[in-house]
Amino acid sequence: MASQDWLDKDFYATLGVSKDASESDIKKAYRKLARTHHPDQNAGNEEASRRFKEISEAYSVLSDPKDRQEYDALRAMGGGGARFTAPGGGGGGFEDVFGDMFGGGGTRFRTSQGGGPDLSDLLGAFTGGAGGFGGGAGGFGGGGFGGGFGQPQPTKGADRTATTTISFRGAVQGTTVSLRAADGETVEVKIPAGIRDGQKVRARGKGSPGTAGRGDLIVTVQVREHKFFHRDGDDLRITVPVTVAEAALGATVEVPTLDGSVKVKVPAGSQSGRRLRLKGRGVASAKHTGDLIVELQVVVPTDLDDAARAAVQALAEATAGSDPRKDLARRAQW
Repeated sequence: MASQDWLDKDFYATLGVSKDASESDIKKAYRKLARTHHPDQNAGNEEASRRFKEISEAYSVLSDPKDRQEYDALRAMGGGGARFTAPGGGGGGFEDVFGDMFGGGGTRFRTSQGGGPDLSDLLGAFTGGAGGFGGGAGGFGGGGFGGGFGQPQPTKGADRTATTTISFRGAVQGTTVSLRAADGETVEVKIPAGIRDGQKVRARGKGSPGTAGRGDLIVTVQVREHKFFHRDGDDLRITVPVTVAEAALGATVEVPTLDGSVKVKVPAGSQSGRRLRLKGRGVASAKHTGDLIVELQVVVPTDLDDAARAAVQALAEATAGSDPRKDLARRAQW
């Protein structure tokens, strides 16, 4: 979006947060609202689609520290002062065209110089710094406007920013998203394997055109959660159920991983909550490969036939001298 629109929109109100909200509060508010108004959840609902665009636009600004600082500065100036537009004349927003190969979607873009208006350029015009009326020694008083007055300096095009959502598998294995600008230009951005939720990808030379070259496209990546795999850094965690007999006697069970099932040995006497670590079976990023943490969950049968009931009764009689609660009273003392 053009930067002059920042003065007319209250991004904090759009996300329902205060002006001193933390990054964590802003992210939580965005994710909650995005789930509610996402087009996939509101097919044919134009109002929900409009709200989703507003929410994504607000988050795109407030989630970037530099953009947020410049937005707050502009808002503090109020509507009576000068307004600024990003050099390079960037077009409006971007949106997903094809999503990613594993089901990404819901993307909006806006355009600004460096993520927003560059106030340093404005100040430079009054102090003789970069971004003023031209450089060089000499001129009026040996440090005035210089010999370049009236000769515009070549400038790099404006950066564009975006927020896109990809699947869990796309984040782990890497993927490519296709994005389209409001002017119809299509841009493909490669998402590297191992990217985490909230990280940014910079596509150099994919921003708005300028006399000194194109700016960059900066994409903030949101990752959908998985129903089975849970990510902790580069490690993955899963919960695997085992029977009472497997836990008590030990067993070899099949466990799913990102690359297919593998056989895992369950040690005899395992309790619920015991964790087994499979080295190198986690997320592989450019610098590190994590592990897969398998947490065992002992499942007690609820529907016993006569034979099974007799076997459990025999087990109870054979282990009658074992009391797992004998130390509870002592441990509970103040």
